Amino acid sequence: MNKKTTSTFSKLDNGNIEIIFTIPIDLIAINREIVIKKMAKDIVVPGFRKGMAPITRVAEKIDPDKINEQILGLILPLAFADSVKEHKFNPAIYPKFEAVKIGQGSEWQIKAITCELPQIKLPNNYKKNLKKDSKNQNILIKSLLETIKLEIPRVLIEEEVNARLSQVLDRIEKLGLALESYLKSVGKTAEILRAEYEMQAKDAISLELILNAIADDEKIGVSETEIDDFIKTTGSELKQVEKGQRDILKRVLLRKSALEKLAK
Repeated sequence: MNKKTTSTFSKLDNGNIEIIFTIPIDLIAINREIVIKKMAKDIVVPGFRKGMAPITRVAEKIDPDKINEQILGLILPLAFADSVKEHKFNPAIYPKFEAVKIGQGSEWQIKAITCELPQIKLPNNYKKNLKKDSKNQNILIKSLLETIKLEIPRVLIEEEVNARLSQVLDRIEKLGLALESYLKSVGKTAEILRAEYEMQAKDAISLELILNAIADDEKIGVSETEIDDFIKTTGSELKQVEKGQRDILKRVLLRKSALEKLAK
């Protein structure tokens, strides 16, 4: 019996990483039983006490798609972790999964799309080539992006674009507007808006990665006291800010310090 998920690994031209997982029938069957037993606790089957009906009768009462979704929820996280070790890569984001083949009586195939962060090599003379204006930091940012070119994986750009579009849609809904009305008011189509956000997303991700590299190259550090002081300026209580949030703020302050040092 084959109970192990296998995977194939490919780096695509757009910077994405594609992994195809093949899940054997035996592994599907084992996890199917686990899922149905768990779901059976809340299923009522006529003629049986709650949670006591045979698995086959319980399965008849549940949407097959929900069962499959739960099965994949058990298998894919472990399969992805194994693929990271096997193919020796460092994923930048948790993958997007897409069903390639799911059917009864056969193995399943699932496609995962993720990526690694691009490697950044700062040019030796990049500081000399930067345009600076003490009154306009945007000039320095534009110069950085022109001097240090990065190829950003497509999936990273899409993630950022979708997040920005989601924020816009939330604002539009709060205003009681329809998307079509909003687009007409700003004189844009959905395609134009998305294209603009793609350019903005690429620049935003590039700038973040570049400033991280500069902060590392310049050995810029941020103390816990600096993080505390920044939190206080936001009006938040120190004890209410969790460690994960502090780590994010630390990276923000590192990039801010790197940009300020370049501007001097």
